[in-house]
Amino acid sequence: MAGTQSKSSGGRAKSATKARGAMKNVPALAEFSKDEELNAYREMLFIRRFEEKAGQLYGMGLIGGFCHLYIGQEAVVVGMEMAKEKGDQMITSYRDHAHMLACGMDPKGVMAELTGRSGGLSKGKGGSMHMFSKEQEFYGGHGIVGAQVALGTGLAFANRYKENGKVSMAFFGDGAANQGQVYESFNMAKLWNLPVIYIIENNRYGMGTSVERASSTTDLSQRGASFGIPGVQVDGMDVRAVKAATDYAMEWCREGNGPYILEMITYRYRGHSMSDPAKYRSKDEVQKMRSEHDPIEQVRARLLEKEWSSEDDLKAIDKEVRAVVAASAEFAQNDPEPDPSELYTDIVL
Repeated sequence: MAGTQSKSSGGRAKSATKARGAMKNVPALAEFSKDEELNAYREMLFIRRFEEKAGQLYGMGLIGGFCHLYIGQEAVVVGMEMAKEKGDQMITSYRDHAHMLACGMDPKGVMAELTGRSGGLSKGKGGSMHMFSKEQEFYGGHGIVGAQVALGTGLAFANRYKENGKVSMAFFGDGAANQGQVYESFNMAKLWNLPVIYIIENNRYGMGTSVERASSTTDLSQRGASFGIPGVQVDGMDVRAVKAATDYAMEWCREGNGPYILEMITYRYRGHSMSDPAKYRSKDEVQKMRSEHDPIEQVRARLLEKEWSSEDDLKAIDKEVRAVVAASAEFAQNDPEPDPSELYTDIVL
């Protein structure tokens, strides 16, 4: 018995040493080629223009219920998508439109779901917070704070059971980082060394409460330390930093080392939802982030500085993106509403 305990303790110590090393070895920035910079620019701009249009439709009364916009946080999901392999899964919270677009879901279907139309990706029955695509390995936005973390852990369990080499990515916010089920998930994930990356999108405010007022420890990347899960803080406003950190975390998981935590330090420019006037922060704070750290403007500046694009080239990309978004909005406004019979489909009686 004593020999068994000693061997187990030695294994835990070795694992802890490896985890500490994993927190030091994450590269700061990925080196992007011209094509990668252009792709990042286009994808982030597409998400922003889509979310701006969604905000407009909400203001016109065409989108009901809650609507949580991702404006300002685009680098997180785009950088992570660039590091994904086919078959890797995503699951996230209610701030989910960008994740759907990044993984290739039809923008017309996304916008039509926001307006509750039959051509929506959930047939108009899910709305802003509850879309899903098995084809794109997107397992939904979830309205219950923190609920998706346990489900993302379950996806990782399935990957390990099938030995398919795939990684699950579970996104949640700084507010959800204080939920109990998150830590139950951490424990199970490390106990079984599941291939899951926990992405904490720390946009500084859980609804209207700053992270400093809500969390006794604000380095959320270390929330898995007691379970032996390594983690790092990442500049979530720089798509290169996101890509580099995700590449590292993906390799960590695929090698069988278990879960990894990436705390993306980011910022949302809009309120928590469309009904939030965001009076808990100053306009100067938001403007400072926009002017000094905007994820899209950073890429734009690099493209111009390296002469990989001209102002006219970038204007042409914006025009193309706006056309796609406009077509999505047009479809979403003219597509018919679901037939009342849809109330009785896709349910278990």
